[in-house]
Amino acid sequence: MTTRAEPRGFRLWPRTLRARLFVILLAGLTIAHVMSFTVLFLERYMAARSVMFDTLENDIATSIAILDRLPAPERASWLTRLDRDNYGFVLGPGTPGNPSLDPAAMEIASKIERATGLRLPVKVETIPGDRRHLQAHLTLSDGSPLTIDVFPKGVMPLADWLPFVLVAQLVLLLLCAWFAMRQAVRPLVNLAAAADTLDPNRNTPRLSETGPTEVAYAATAFNAMRDRIAQYLEERVQILAAISHDLQTPITRMKLRAEMADDFADREKLIQDLGQIESLVKEGVAYARSAHGNVEKATRIDLASFVESLVYDYQDTGKAVTASTVDSGAIITRPQALRRILTNLIDNALKFAGSAEIEVSRLADNTVLIKVLDRGQGIPDDQLDAVLKPFVRLEDSRNRDTGGTGLGLAIAQQLAASINATLTLKNRDGGGLVAELAHGADMRTLPTDGA
Repeated sequence: MTTRAEPRGFRLWPRTLRARLFVILLAGLTIAHVMSFTVLFLERYMAARSVMFDTLENDIATSIAILDRLPAPERASWLTRLDRDNYGFVLGPGTPGNPSLDPAAMEIASKIERATGLRLPVKVETIPGDRRHLQAHLTLSDGSPLTIDVFPKGVMPLADWLPFVLVAQLVLLLLCAWFAMRQAVRPLVNLAAAADTLDPNRNTPRLSETGPTEVAYAATAFNAMRDRIAQYLEERVQILAAISHDLQTPITRMKLRAEMADDFADREKLIQDLGQIESLVKEGVAYARSAHGNVEKATRIDLASFVESLVYDYQDTGKAVTASTVDSGAIITRPQALRRILTNLIDNALKFAGSAEIEVSRLADNTVLIKVLDRGQGIPDDQLDAVLKPFVRLEDSRNRDTGGTGLGLAIAQQLAASINATLTLKNRDGGGLVAELAHGADMRTLPTDGA
């Protein structure tokens, strides 16, 4: 299955849903946080600016009124009392400056003019220098010159701790966005994992139906679907079993009639065809039942004795089946399913090669390998996987002697999956085929002297 490539401009866009939702949520929260902080900052700036200028106007008006009413000799002693952080008073004409003012200086000049009133004209100038400096020149009612020396300050300096608060808030947004995405996407991950491992025939845990309403509803629907699939599979087996039972009776009658009938030209062919039909019906039902191989309980068996018993059964009937290497030990498995798998593999080797050899070994990770080897013609490499599917047979085997039903390997493959084993086919060096059954997940290797 091919997937549509994303546009070239979206290469930096995350591929997973979790990452995309995380980026969207984090970006949205961050932008909203920055906008909120900007609005609050501007509102505080405007309020502080209004309060500062109103306070400047009132303080200057009060100070000028005091100095104007004091006798000239006493004014100098009051100057230090009337000085503030950003402005002070000087008795005298002050320093000549530049009458051109910037917008901020013009606003300060308008506040000073309003503070002095129309009776005391004011001239505000910018004094050159490294520091921003304004001087307002006016004349008191007795003709004495007075200079207001203004050093404007910033309206609202930022606190030293404010950047740390902003960083802490962004970290909190990051954690909240990550937690929210984890809570939102985790049910989807669990649902995908459950769908990927869906097997109604295995006793796997059901999907948890707890959590938010939507998640619980999806989990309930998934579990109900799983139950329906299991019911459909069970009904399939029952239908095939019923068909097999109903077909075997007329097939048996037809075989008896053909055998008891007088000799005719096609008698043997008819009996052989009926036998193949009967075999096909039985194998079809066996394939359907193999999907329910896990109904058998797992038991502890001795692997060497199990394989030797199987080999002896074949040898008693004159079949060329041998066991060259068998490691000792005990395993826990479903013996009937394992016997059916090995029987199908051995029968397949006998059918196409005339003999079969069994090898059993263990790997370091306790995986048990059971190999059925033969020296037949083998299988083309491009058909090794295909022959494990139902009703698939090689072209040169479609004859009445060796053709079979095409279900033996498919049954072995399905039973292997039911016990968590893996069945693979390989061609041998020098000719022949190797059918390898690898057990590990479902079968625990035990010491032979264990209880």
